[in-house]
Amino acid sequence: MSYLQIGILIIVAFFISLVLTYVEIPILQNLKAGQNIREEGPKAHQAKAGTPSMGGLAIIAATVITCLTSGGMSRDMGVILAAFVLFGLLGFLDDYLKVAKKQNLGLRAWQKLVLQIIIAAAVAAYQSSVSVYGTSVYIPIIDQHWDFGIWYIPFVAFVVVAMVNSVNLTDGLDGLASGVTTLVALFFAIVAVNFGINAGGIFNSALAGGCMGFLMFNKYPAKVFMGDTGSLALGGGLAAAAIIMNMELMLPIAGMLFVVEALSVMIQVVSFQTTGKRVFKMAPLHHHFELCGLKETHVVALFWAFTLICCVIGLLIL
Repeated sequence: MSYLQIGILIIVAFFISLVLTYVEIPILQNLKAGQNIREEGPKAHQAKAGTPSMGGLAIIAATVITCLTSGGMSRDMGVILAAFVLFGLLGFLDDYLKVAKKQNLGLRAWQKLVLQIIIAAAVAAYQSSVSVYGTSVYIPIIDQHWDFGIWYIPFVAFVVVAMVNSVNLTDGLDGLASGVTTLVALFFAIVAVNFGINAGGIFNSALAGGCMGFLMFNKYPAKVFMGDTGSLALGGGLAAAAIIMNMELMLPIAGMLFVVEALSVMIQVVSFQTTGKRVFKMAPLHHHFELCGLKETHVVALFWAFTLICCVIGLLIL
């Protein structure tokens, strides 16, 4: 695989996603699939109520179509796409329940967690049975493989579930999750080219292009939101591809923004429950910056820049 192929796949996925997003917006509007905004969120976000959600369907379709027509289908690619689509379906079910019941809860937390663990464990079990590295995990900074043995599947499943929910938490500002995912996917596509990993290169290139096409309508002021349909699929797809590439631990480096967003929520919850005080004005972290006075577009640009720096650091490490 070459950089030229990456470019072609990105362009193809971009235009497919662009067209599909343009087509789906009026359909979602007619179905009254509008986003419900949480009352405890920033007051400025209340104006976004009713913006079509579940737009992540376009990203999923564009990515899958591009991969299937790339000529690079393989068993590894099939596993990545299966995880990507299954997480998307889980998110779609959650979004559907929210829209149908006009609530902002959807599936119960334990239901989503159980289904996520099942999908994640299946990907981990597959990789451990076919990979030349077996149950070994690549440790980036020291450039070694450590054998996790019986702990491999639980560890990898944890990585997947953590990534899925971190991306979900990050999807709170116009263009934030789609832009950050574009950069992280490009990072893994470049890594795949340099390590000769076709499945990872094709999928991440297609995912980057799909996110870019969607971003044209998702940037501020957003005409459509990806919903859990998109955010769960993006997290699951990135994680599954990283596992197949044996690059699990590059996720928290290139995708450090996702980690920081999730940690901000954990810190906020623990602090409030133990001391009754909040560390941040609001969690996830992007809302804290908003309430500190930064414009939404400035927060998004700042987080994109941070992710770009993390991706460059990741490339230097490898």
